[in-house]
Amino acid sequence: MIATADGRYRDPWHPFDETTQCLREILEERGCEIRILPVDEALQALEGADLLVVNAGDPWREGAFGAPEASARGLEAALARGIGVLAVHAASASLRDYAAWAAAIGRVWLPGGVSMHPEIGETTLEWHDHPLAGSEPLTLFDERYSFLQAVGESDVVASHDHDGVTHPLVWTRRHGAARVAVDLLGHSARSFEAPGHRALVGRLIDWAIGS
Repeated sequence: MIATADGRYRDPWHPFDETTQCLREILEERGCEIRILPVDEALQALEGADLLVVNAGDPWREGAFGAPEASARGLEAALARGIGVLAVHAASASLRDYAAWAAAIGRVWLPGGVSMHPEIGETTLEWHDHPLAGSEPLTLFDERYSFLQAVGESDVVASHDHDGVTHPLVWTRRHGAARVAVDLLGHSARSFEAPGHRALVGRLIDWAIGS
């Protein structure tokens, strides 16, 4: 299931339609059966799904608050039974009305200028000692999210340095029975033009669903 941006989950900066298509292609390459629904609707339709991919923005950006109770229950039930999760890029600032989300993904974007990113551009990731890390350098054109709020511990796959601080960009974690992977990359389709990034997303998907 891909929960994609629609309505209040859209913003002026992120081309969610094109990045959702990139994610769909990567899933199709792995033989996955895929449904794509708007966020709140998707979270009500997770029964039987092995993987939840969230590609959406900040729903509070223009003061729209609240989520359907059925959606909140759907997410909580899916996490409790051990669904795999892949949170992509702005998903770290999304699902703010869902109490289970921040604890599940392990780091969240703080508004008001606390979290930030340097100007978008070409960057090379710093791999960490993690089974999903690449064996070759990964250079791509993307944003580098920085100064997110950590919630619990995570196993970092890749990071970048900014202002003398190491900032995780990709990580995995266990949240109860759920296996959660987070990829803060993926601002636009250009990010997925890097074969190494597509391969990394594939590894994150495999890990999240326990392949």
